[in-house]
Amino acid sequence: MSLTLEHVTRVVDQQVYIDDACLSFEPGSFNVLLGRTLAGKTSLMRLLAGLDKPTSGRILMNGADVTGVPVRRRNVSMVYQQFINYPTLTVYENIASPLRQAGVSKAEIERKVMETAQMLHIEALLQRHPLELSGGQQQRTAMARALVKDADLVLFDEPLVNLDYKLREELRQEMRELFKTRHTIAIYATTEPNEALALGGTTTILHEGRVIQSGKTAEVYHRPQQVLAAELFSEPAINLMDGCISGTEVSFEDAVHFPLNQDLRVLGEGTYRFGVRPSHIGLVPSNDDDLELAVTVELAEISGSETFLHVRNEHFVLVLHLPGVHEYDVDTPILIYIPTHKLFVFDAQGRLVQAPSRRLARSA
Repeated sequence: MSLTLEHVTRVVDQQVYIDDACLSFEPGSFNVLLGRTLAGKTSLMRLLAGLDKPTSGRILMNGADVTGVPVRRRNVSMVYQQFINYPTLTVYENIASPLRQAGVSKAEIERKVMETAQMLHIEALLQRHPLELSGGQQQRTAMARALVKDADLVLFDEPLVNLDYKLREELRQEMRELFKTRHTIAIYATTEPNEALALGGTTTILHEGRVIQSGKTAEVYHRPQQVLAAELFSEPAINLMDGCISGTEVSFEDAVHFPLNQDLRVLGEGTYRFGVRPSHIGLVPSNDDDLELAVTVELAEISGSETFLHVRNEHFVLVLHLPGVHEYDVDTPILIYIPTHKLFVFDAQGRLVQAPSRRLARSA
């Protein structure tokens, strides 16, 4: 089943929830909706499910217009943030419930429930009730109920956000494997760029109800077509610096100068915005073209086995994403190194004009 949105807009009480969305989803594809809170991800999913109707535009399934078809007449399943299970039913009955509603035979229900439970590694829990399960087991049960009826479209609205890190990693991997062999269209909403990268497939970046960019996840990440896409598909957000190309050099703030490298030589003279991902800035030089900057520490934010280091000088405010624990006092002077071959370059309108070479960007 293919799924297409043609210029879909939804306006409620003069507030635009979705603004002229044009998207296509292929059979058997895994698709990520990436955007901040209130970007429009849930609003778009509700339109796809048939829970809401667009103000204008069309939604097509296999070429047929289903814009006004309600959810009960669509073969759609949805998994939410919360573990929505029937507390008085066993895990088996929770998973079987959509099949019973559809009038499926007892033997077929038995086969499908067992097959789906085994797929999600909860076959040993079928006689338990949801309140006897861990959070991860409850979410697996909810996912099993969504998957068991072989829906044409399965929508995941940030389903792993309430789970701990280890469980999230485990379920992400399982979800990728699950949909490799299915013809279902899976659409997964998240606020986290790293989750989008981990899930792969295709990614659509949403912001204030607008589609900013859509395509293969790796391509969207490595070639964000505008500054906003680069900011949204980076955690922490990409560092941006205004600069000028003239002659054989780049200058920032008329104070920091460095020679044009091979990639930047193809650009014409003028003013640009240069972006560098926090994970690409280091504390020691690693390349011949590294730009050395003297900065002072504003904050060393330690998160588990990584550190987000906030630094500044009279020209820049930057964030570094460093592996390991790095403890610094506020106002400590340090040197940092920016690999100029990993710079993104945007024009004055915020459009991408140069991305790092994919050969050099593979460590991203």
